[in-house]
Amino acid sequence: QVQLVESGGDLVQAGGSLRLSCAASGIIFSITAMSWYRQAPGKQRELVADITSSGGTNYADSVKGRFTISRDNAKNTVYLQMNSLKPEDTAVYYCNGRNTVMGYARMYWGQGTQVTVSS
Repeated sequence: QVQLVESGGDLVQAGGSLRLSCAASGIIFSITAMSWYRQAPGKQRELVADITSSGGTNYADSVKGRFTISRDNAKNTVYLQMNSLKPEDTAVYYCNGRNTVMGYARMYWGQGTQVTVSS
């Protein structure tokens, strides 16, 4: 059974920092591309950052220079370090995993963790 479990969401003041974690189980983590998405109330879910199985990263323009995605394959965990947080970063943050096993493309989602940034 595949599980992606996010943690680290909290209420923080603008300018503060948080680190989100996503622990994966039931998948071959080392071959899985991982991403963080977020969804604010009344808005569509959007990609925040992703990291390939080999460590290549990509960021949304709105978070470049403030957020850093990283992974620890030994711990089956992906992280999102968020610095200089802004009220507009307030959203539910979701962990996403994608891989292809035996020719089948698969996608997985976590349950989300709430990040609230107060002004």
